[in-house]
Formats: sequence, structure tokens, C-alpha cells
Amino acid sequence: MEREPMRIREGYLVKKGSMFNTWKPMWVVLLEDGIEFYKRKADNSPKGMVPLKGSSINSPCQDFGKRMFVFKLTAAKQQDHFFQAAYLEERDAWVRDIKKAIQCIDGGQRFARKSTRRSIRLPETINLSALYLSMKDPEKGIKELKLEKDKKIFNHCFTGTSVIDWLVSSNSIRNRKEGLMLASSLLNEGYLQPAGDTSKAAAEGLSDTPFLDLTDAYYYFPDSGFFCEGNSSDDDVVLKEEFRGIVVKQGCLLKQGHRRKNWKVRKFVLREDPAYLHYYDPAGGEDPLGAIHLRGCVVTAVEDMPDCKEPCSKSCVICFSALFLSV
Repeated sequence: MEREPMRIREGYLVKKGSMFNTWKPMWVVLLEDGIEFYKRKADNSPKGMVPLKGSSINSPCQDFGKRMFVFKLTAAKQQDHFFQAAYLEERDAWVRDIKKAIQCIDGGQRFARKSTRRSIRLPETINLSALYLSMKDPEKGIKELKLEKDKKIFNHCFTGTSVIDWLVSSNSIRNRKEGLMLASSLLNEGYLQPAGDTSKAAAEGLSDTPFLDLTDAYYYFPDSGFFCEGNSSDDDVVLKEEFRGIVVKQGCLLKQGHRRKNWKVRKFVLREDPAYLHYYDPAGGEDPLGAIHLRGCVVTAVEDMPDCKEPCSKSCVICFSALFLSV
């Protein structure tokens, strides 16, 4: 009896349509021999399937401008499939497992995860993902600051010089020239993002190097809660206060609508100090569709929703109840 392909990874990703240039959230399942994508998690039949035999993967894919965390899967018939993750680590995890599955098919092996135990001897090539996590360490990493330039305030960012200084002090490089090469790799892979005209111009190829070792070139981590303030009104300042908090967790969840009570996939970003939960259209749009101020909220996990429009089998629903206090 033929063995069913093992499920390696599953979750929500945003997929670009094959015929139309629309991006829609899909429930994606990575199997040993292919990728299936469903319109809904509860669906029994996939909307489509991409065989992994003869496929190749490209990440990061920067073909779509402001769309971040995109990777491209090219099937054996040279058809491109584009997927967008909710955040950087999620994209890297999908890419890592897809690459491993393709290698196993090519080598006639069965998929098996590598041990997470550290090797005594460090690899010759630098692990950008591990380096990125070290850079973000609250105690020993790069300090995120509020910087001002050209009458604009850049929140949760740092200078190009501070990145190179950190790489030197952490013994990741031997000199500043090496640091430029390593920082440029981090920028190209999406681990760093340019903020401001100077760093953006360099990243677009208008300088000798994509990354600048300058005190007036600003950068930020892609999931840091970065935002820029110009000459804004008092109302804008109050609005921006929501985004000052550090991102604690992010990802896609199903959310029930207020009026129609239907369920849609939304990307959620949880921030602390101040505590806010913002939700976005995962298919596009930088501005949130809504926000929940978590101060005074009661969070409850429930097994069933009586007014569900769709079956919620084997799922847990989280309810937020706001408490309004009179002042």
C-alpha cells in the first residue's frame, strides 16, 4: 500500500493569482512531494497543487516593490508561483523546508529535520538568520533609537555606522570593509530595511555599495514597529502612539466581522508598551484595518461560537471584550 506524503508545514500565506494579479490569503500545506493550497483551512479539496520535483525556489523575491517577505517557487514547467509570509522568520522557515523537500526528492531520500543541537565547529559561512536575531537582542544587540533628519523623526531605527560598529564589536567581521559586505547581504536578504532618502537611494543602486557606513544613513528591522513622523498634527501624533510599542508576535488568524459575522483571514501584529493589537489585510495595504487597545481588555478562549457562519470544528476562538472606564 502506497504511503501518504508526510505533512511538513502548514499555515496561512498570501498567494499571487496565476491568471490575475491579485493576492489572496490561502491555507498552504507543504508535503514531501508538493505544495497544496486551499481557499479555507477547513476545505477537503485543494484549489491547486505545485509538484516539487524539478522545482526551484528563490528568496527573497523583490519583484513587487513594497511587498515584503515574498518567495518565488518555479515549477518544472517554468510556471512561477509567488507566496508572501507575514514576517521574516516565517518566510525563512517555509523556504528552508521547501528547499530541504526538493533536495530529498532529487536525492531519493525521505524528508527528515536536522537536529537543532549546535555543532562544536561553527560553519564557515555566516548564518544571516542567526546574526539577525543577535542584532535584535534587547540587551546585546543594536539599540533602536528615535533619530531626526530633514524635519522628520524616525522611530525604532539606527544608523549605518552603528550597524558596522556592532558587527566589529561582536567579532562578526575583521574590518569595516567586510562589514559593508555583510551589511549589504543583510539588506539584500530583507533583514534590514532602508529608512530615509539617503539609505534608500543607496539600496536602489545609486551608490558604490547598497549599504552605507554613515551616521546620516538610517535603517530599521522589518518587524520593529518603525515609523516616520513629518510635520504632523496633534491627531496624527496620537495615532502614531499606537505603533511605538515593540512587536511581540505577528501572524495570520481568522477574524469574524462586526456586521456580517463572516470570517476572513487577517494579519495580526501584537505590540507592547503601549499594548495594541492591529490587524491588516494580508493581501496588501500598509495601513491597519483596525486596532484593539488592549488596556482594560478581557481575553477569553472559547471552543464554540453560537453565531458562526462557518463550521469551527476543532478550533479555538479568542474573544476580546473592552472595558470602558468613565473618567
